[in-house]
Amino acid sequence: MPGLRSVLANGPINDRSELSTEEEIRVIKRLEDLKQKLEDEDVTLKGYWKEVCHVCSDLLPQSTKDQVKITESRFKQKLITEEQYANEVKDLVACIIEKAVEGVNLVNEKNVIEDSEQSEKSDGLKNMHETLESDYENAAGSNEDNMDKDENVARSSESEEVQSEKEAENLDNQGDNTTSSYSASKKEQLTIKDAFSNISKKRRHEDVESKNISNSMVDRNSKRKKSEDSQEERTTNKEVKPPAQPPLKCKECGQLLDNTDLVMFTGDPENSVEEFIMLTDPHLSLFTGEENEDNMEDISERPQHKITQFSVYDRNTHLCPFDSGLIEKNKELYFSGFVKPIYEEDPSSQAFADYILMEPSESYKPFMDAMKEKIHISKTVTEFLVNNPEATYEDLLNRIQTTVPPQGLTSFTEESLLRHAQFVVDQIQSYDSAAADDEFLIIASPCMRALIKLAGVTLGKRRALRRAEREIKVKRPSFSLATTTPLVHAVFEHFFQEQLQKDNNNKGATVRRKRCGVCEACQQPDCGKCIACKDMLKFGGSSRSKQACSKRRCPNMAVQEAEDDDAQNEEMEDDMDRKAKETSVKTMKKHQTKKQKTVITWVDKPHQIENGNKYYKAVKINDDMLNVVTVYQWHLRTSTPVYIARVVYMWESPSGAKMFHAHWFCRGSDTVLGETSDPQELYVVDECEDSQLDFVICKCEVMHKPVSENWGTQGGFHNEENEGLAHDEEKKKFFYQKWYEPQICRFEDPPDLTIPNSKDVRQLCISCKRMTRLRELEIAQVGEILEDREKKIFYKAVSWNTRDFRVGDCVYLLPEAFSFPHKSKTQGSKMISKKDVDEEMYPEYYRKTDYVKGSNLDVPEPFCIGKINSIFKHNNQLGKSNSIKLIVTKFYRPENIHILKTASYMQDLNLLFWSDEEVEVDFSLLQGKCYVVYSGNLTQSIHDFTLTGPDRFYFNEAYNSKTKTFEEPPSIAMSMGGQGKGKGKGKGKGKGKNKPDLEIFPEVVMETYPAVSQKLRTLDVFAGCGGLSEGFHQAGLVDTLWAIEKEDPAAQAFRLNFPDCTVFSDDCNVLLKMVMEGQTCNEKGQRLPQKGEVELLCGGPPCQGFSGMNRFNSRQYSLFKNSLIVSYLSYCDYYRPKYFLLENVRNFVSFKRSMVLKLTLHCLLQMGYQCTFGVLQAGNYGVPQTRRRAIILAAAPGEKLPYYPEPTHTFAPRACQLSVMVDDKKFLSNAKWTTSAPYRTITVRDAMFDLPEIKNGAKAEEIPYNGEPLSHFQKLMRGKHCSPVLRDHICKEMSSLVEARIRNIPLAPGSDWRDLPNLVLRLSDGSYTRKLRYTHHCKKNGRNSFGGLRGVCSCAERKACDPMDRQDNTLIPWCLPHTGNRHNHWAGLYGRLEWKGFFSTTVTNPEPMGKQGRVVHPEQHRVVSVRECARSQGFPDHYRFFGNILDRHRQIGNAVPPPLAKAIGLEILKCVAYEAEKTPRMHVEFEKSKHVSESTSKEHV
Repeated sequence: MPGLRSVLANGPINDRSELSTEEEIRVIKRLEDLKQKLEDEDVTLKGYWKEVCHVCSDLLPQSTKDQVKITESRFKQKLITEEQYANEVKDLVACIIEKAVEGVNLVNEKNVIEDSEQSEKSDGLKNMHETLESDYENAAGSNEDNMDKDENVARSSESEEVQSEKEAENLDNQGDNTTSSYSASKKEQLTIKDAFSNISKKRRHEDVESKNISNSMVDRNSKRKKSEDSQEERTTNKEVKPPAQPPLKCKECGQLLDNTDLVMFTGDPENSVEEFIMLTDPHLSLFTGEENEDNMEDISERPQHKITQFSVYDRNTHLCPFDSGLIEKNKELYFSGFVKPIYEEDPSSQAFADYILMEPSESYKPFMDAMKEKIHISKTVTEFLVNNPEATYEDLLNRIQTTVPPQGLTSFTEESLLRHAQFVVDQIQSYDSAAADDEFLIIASPCMRALIKLAGVTLGKRRALRRAEREIKVKRPSFSLATTTPLVHAVFEHFFQEQLQKDNNNKGATVRRKRCGVCEACQQPDCGKCIACKDMLKFGGSSRSKQACSKRRCPNMAVQEAEDDDAQNEEMEDDMDRKAKETSVKTMKKHQTKKQKTVITWVDKPHQIENGNKYYKAVKINDDMLNVVTVYQWHLRTSTPVYIARVVYMWESPSGAKMFHAHWFCRGSDTVLGETSDPQELYVVDECEDSQLDFVICKCEVMHKPVSENWGTQGGFHNEENEGLAHDEEKKKFFYQKWYEPQICRFEDPPDLTIPNSKDVRQLCISCKRMTRLRELEIAQVGEILEDREKKIFYKAVSWNTRDFRVGDCVYLLPEAFSFPHKSKTQGSKMISKKDVDEEMYPEYYRKTDYVKGSNLDVPEPFCIGKINSIFKHNNQLGKSNSIKLIVTKFYRPENIHILKTASYMQDLNLLFWSDEEVEVDFSLLQGKCYVVYSGNLTQSIHDFTLTGPDRFYFNEAYNSKTKTFEEPPSIAMSMGGQGKGKGKGKGKGKGKNKPDLEIFPEVVMETYPAVSQKLRTLDVFAGCGGLSEGFHQAGLVDTLWAIEKEDPAAQAFRLNFPDCTVFSDDCNVLLKMVMEGQTCNEKGQRLPQKGEVELLCGGPPCQGFSGMNRFNSRQYSLFKNSLIVSYLSYCDYYRPKYFLLENVRNFVSFKRSMVLKLTLHCLLQMGYQCTFGVLQAGNYGVPQTRRRAIILAAAPGEKLPYYPEPTHTFAPRACQLSVMVDDKKFLSNAKWTTSAPYRTITVRDAMFDLPEIKNGAKAEEIPYNGEPLSHFQKLMRGKHCSPVLRDHICKEMSSLVEARIRNIPLAPGSDWRDLPNLVLRLSDGSYTRKLRYTHHCKKNGRNSFGGLRGVCSCAERKACDPMDRQDNTLIPWCLPHTGNRHNHWAGLYGRLEWKGFFSTTVTNPEPMGKQGRVVHPEQHRVVSVRECARSQGFPDHYRFFGNILDRHRQIGNAVPPPLAKAIGLEILKCVAYEAEKTPRMHVEFEKSKHVSESTSKEHV
């Protein structure tokens, strides 16, 4: 038919639509109308071509439609302009439209054209039939080559398709005898021998036959689908398409029949023979037949030959791999190739023999290359993990990508690893089968667990009969033995011995080893040789241990246990957050007791009588004389240990009840220490109550264990005093060393419990005094009255939380205190509705949710800032403490005024705007004091002013919200911050109606950061590149004299940034051993720090040494005791510094059932340290990144123990859960600012918007900035004296496929892999991607809106995974929809950062499919650079890193953010300054602690 259909000859037959001539004429008419509208400028150029595509939608080939959709998607993402869009669409459809118009003009010549076309086609078919037999193999090879090309390039014309159909028909009619012959022989083909007979004729026919069946089926399905699509687009109401059917698969090899990569076997060459004939060929024999039989003993039973130029195919002549599980499924495979003698080495030219594979045929080469690739990758992975069992997935990718492939293979990529993941895991399992029963399995390493998750690997898949048992034990890397001090060794040894003894006593109750029951290991028989088997009844044992065979270790359970024990498991972290939210903090418990049968007699007369109560100094209970005494009391439940209390005073009530006031002690088991505590050690707590003397059981002895006089020099030596205390509850002797705060887990030096002489006995309890004082601090108290009016009383000041707030002070208020006309609100781009998304183009978009990790949509506003003008109470509410009101003047922040939000981020965070607006607020909204000055009164630069002290702000102008204009501030405002300008000013009434008449506005003394005359001499262990030290240096706290870092690139980076520091690149255990042995220098001549020289010890020891500890056994305890945590504690014990800091991941507090945390705190307490622990969020201290870290702080006896810093910046609430659960106890942070903070959150835009644009794989070490810093954060990063050169702005070079995926991730916030289009694209290396095929019905996700499938593997139908379902080189990574349902849809992988959002935790190797996949630049098509990662951590631009690009990323990812370290350092600095102001006392050999002078005599309390 002429007309529009004739122009579709360039597309495949199944892309055509059947339209009548009348419909074609109507379409042409609409096109002419559109053209007229364009000329009349009634429609834009873009709108014109978009409408043209819509009008011709039913007539365009599918390939053209896909290209138009791509162009439109690029335009929506702002990748191209409107003009570029119009030009590209015009190039796609213009030629088709022109031919369509010509077709309408030729309607009258319809019959002539059709006859002519039919004649040409018949002639062509006739000529082709004559040359078919001679040229068939060349044509088949050409077709196979074409199938590897792009989908849009590889389609044939209409005439070619018709010729193929006619060709098949002629061949069928002419070759009936061949077909019959093949059908008969096919039934007898059961061996390789039979496969070589009559292969050429059979394969030629079946090749064409299967191709015709496949093409006709695809043709019918495509026509049906396109007609349905056309009908749906022409109707007003959309109709749901009938459910799509899974594509047909070959029943033999499992390959898709319509797959363009399906390659057919082209047939055997001429003169080919069957296998049994080949085996009798004398040319292939090694022997002449004259050999003696005696010399034939060692000859193999089966002959061996080499086979080259071979191909492997199935019954249907599909070339297929023989290593994809087909053999295990008992599928028959056929070999064809050239057989050579065993002695022949030149490869150029198994039923009955063994064949050594040499070179494959050209068509089979891709299959063999894939096999070589996976073998080499599995070897590389195994070798890497044996030497690096704690390596991450990103580390493995780096190793794979930097491995030189064997000859003939291209470079390895992540796609290569994922493609062969199942085989790699199977090989690792085979390797693990040789491990001893107590050895750590490599399959449970972090790297393999990540690979198993991502690729959806099935464990234990290989059959037992195919796995060879290894008798030789494989060598594993060993950790260096920890150098420990006697004290640390004793603590761990004592605890472990107790636990091991418990395990030995409970052998009969041992829990049976868990198994999954479905893997290969679980289904194997018992070996009968291991210890577990020998204990079984069937092997003559006692069956007491009830352990499964050690040879049957379940890999699934090993991986699951490793997941549960992973210290950096995000799921564990989320679970701990949820549990902490649901659990409330336990208040002081009521000590339930029961009366005892006792005889109570008062001794002497009462020394005081008050309100009828008679107070006594002593009492006799049975035979015990009690005055100020410690007592036992029984709990109602006999299983609970008795309570221990200190008698403060005693009395007899008017009713005759004999009472006493009990100050309770806390047992160690009731603290965070739990089972690790000493049963004889007690802790002083602020808990007391009145109780009856009838509850007293008996008298016991509690003594204070003071600090030794030579505490500082005892480190590292055996301390006999620790053994001097009796460890026997029957002796009723206990001791205490510290005071304990239960809610925030804080151990401090105890208060003096000596009871003073006082007339009022009720004032004797130190606990009552402390609790009363705390309650008073929490209640606001008004000060001096300024004015008493009719309804209000005005005050000069109010006291709250140890601070005075006066009229004229500036304060922080909660964000709800007052609002602004132009209130700042973080606006995020709204997610496109799933109904509006083309699911055929974006098939994974349905997985997306509204929540985007890294978004600031729910981040709170910073504190409001106001200046107090009045403090008052209403006369009718004078007795109420919560009735205090404030009249404050509002200050505006840049984000609160009418300027554009994108411009407000460029303003200084300390900048404010004065206003004349006044509001009344409740005092309960007040959060703290700040300092605001007029910039004209500053005698120093604004930069220096804001860095000199906390909570400092300034203003230059006033803002009028009504007129939206900036004005000069009034004179009273311009006097703020002036030296001496407050006095004598402000007389008379102010402008506000509620302002009192003030005589004086007091001069405000601003808080400054403390300064010390001598900085702390610091040793930084596990220093990395120096993040902790950098932050401490910024705080002015330390002088880092020594650092230990084993990794040479990180050590070099530390030297670059701290040139005066001695950096040791040795094992920390070796160095400590040298110092303990009395050496002063190491082998390199570097001077070692000696005892008494280190004043601050800081570091972040990793947990790798015992990451496999799941239960109590001797080997795991050995690993625990040799971990770097123990080594680090030994450093602390030996050097005994004034301050100690340990940093680790957030899950450190819950790792190994919190055992690591408990033992660490117990060790520090045994050393005599005060200590506490907490969790901090780095984003709260001015970095654009979520990074929660557990911090343990310790201070020497007599020093002041620091508190954790209050947040300085707001951050996403979901990432700010700082409360933690240890066992069933909830511990809070000491921070009071939990809902807001002084400054707004720092965003990605703040961090890196000023950095110049670079391309994927940029390698220039130094480039110019190309612009000034824009935001406050950027100015801080560049520093006061900014260098014109930007260093380390380099990024990893991604493979062409990864780069294409990144390029197609939209720029919209929250975009990730789920936004990828399912397209065929040309890559930068010239190859093409494949379109992801959805081949299975997903029972969980159902079908899409038009009935299409959503599953990519048989596991979507809840069946076993099929290796033949795997697809590679697709734009949408096949593995992500494969395993997405199990892993939160892999949200964030290939994710773009959001300008208004924040970074995920910066990792050591940014990979789009790594642990933190949201590493793609917000606008540029690349991953984040080294400098951008450094900015996310808060490293200033002058900070140097060393090594290759991955070394630098690792240094940054492992570092502590310097702003977080600075905030902690400032808190330590406060304590140092506090101690410096007090009377000098001896610490170590420098100062004397007051505890030294305390007598060691026993205190009967």
